[in-house]
Amino acid sequence: MTLIGHSMGALTAWQLAAKRPDLVKALIICDMRASALGAASQREWEDWFGAWPLPFATLAEVRKWFGEDDPWVERPNASRGEFFAEVMAEGSDGWRPVFSQEQMLTSRATWVYDAHWEELAQVRCPTLVLRGIEGELGRAEAQEMVRVLPRGQYAEVEDAGHLVHYDRPEGWRRAVEPFLEQLAEGFRDDREPVSP
Repeated sequence: MTLIGHSMGALTAWQLAAKRPDLVKALIICDMRASALGAASQREWEDWFGAWPLPFATLAEVRKWFGEDDPWVERPNASRGEFFAEVMAEGSDGWRPVFSQEQMLTSRATWVYDAHWEELAQVRCPTLVLRGIEGELGRAEAQEMVRVLPRGQYAEVEDAGHLVHYDRPEGWRRAVEPFLEQLAEGFRDDREPVSP
């Protein structure tokens, strides 16, 4: 199978590809760093979660806060507001995230303090490292990830942040489709010849 992972999901995807190469034939890693983010990053997330004005009265307020007003983000945008509107559920007192903020912090704590270069180097399948120009993953680190990967490739999407596929869906497709087409060609080339 081909796995596409974004952020924490990308780390999970490359950990699976490293441990079970029999299951993963190709991998797309989107906007996830291999270096340790450290305690400061975890504290920033704790503070950011604490700043959310919960509950939101309406989905329009969710869209506005995450899309325009979030003081923790350098360049909020409408697609970010749309993303967060999709991860909210309505309760008796208003709109809250469908996930537990405490559980999210606990999940991050399992990987945020450690680097994951060794696991990345164990990924043997074709892998695309993809980043939004304004995302979390910097160009130098992304290119080093490609260098470490035995079969790595690199792509970036302009005018996109961490939520690349939300920010620029067309740019996302333009970055991903050539990689997938290469895979399809390779899979066709690897087939046994069919006799007439």
